[in-house]
Amino acid sequence: MPIKIFSVDENAFKLLFQIKIMSLYENFSCNIRKKIKERDELEFIIKDLRTQNPEIKIVTTNGAFDLLHPGHIRSLADASSYGDKLIVGINSDSSVKQYKTDLRPILSQEYRSIMLASISFVDYVTIFYEKKSLKFLESIRPDFHIKSKEGYDGSDGTMVEKYGGKIILVDDLEGISTSLIIESIIEKYSKTPPLKIF
Repeated sequence: MPIKIFSVDENAFKLLFQIKIMSLYENFSCNIRKKIKERDELEFIIKDLRTQNPEIKIVTTNGAFDLLHPGHIRSLADASSYGDKLIVGINSDSSVKQYKTDLRPILSQEYRSIMLASISFVDYVTIFYEKKSLKFLESIRPDFHIKSKEGYDGSDGTMVEKYGGKIILVDDLEGISTSLIIESIIEKYSKTPPLKIF
C-alpha cells in the first residue's frame, strides 16, 4: 500500500492556481499599460533617451489600427527595423470618424492602444486627437517616419523633414485591410440565420 506523505485540498489548489494566473495577468496588463503614454509624457521620455544616447534612432508610424490584422503587424515589424525605439500614434475615435465614416472605428481607442502595446517590438503608443498626425510628429521629431504609400499626401514628410528626419513609404500587404475584413463579415453573416452565426 503506498504511503500518503501529504494531502492536497483540491479546492485550495484551484484557488491558489487562479490567484497565480490572475497575478501573472495583472503584471502583464500593467506592463502593457506602461507603454501607453500621453503626448507630453512621450516628449519627456524621448528627450531623456536622446540625452542618454545621442545616437539613438526614434521611429514613428501612425494610423487607426482598427481590427488589427497581418498587414498592420508586417508594417509595424518593418518600422521597428529602422531604429531603436518604435512609437505608434493612433487616431482617436473622434479623429477616425473625421477621415473615415461615423461607423468607424469598430474598436475603441482604448482597445486599439492596448492591442498595439501588447506587441513586443512596439515600445510606446500614444493617442492623438487631430485628423492628421502633424502635431504628433512635431512633438516626437522622429529620425524615421514609416507611412503607407496609399493615400499619402506629403504633409507628414514635410513635418518630419523639417526636424531632420526621413519619411519611409511602404507598400500595404495586398488583399488585407480592415475595410475588406468588415466587407467579408457583412457578406458572410448577412446570409446566415442569426442562430448559426456563432
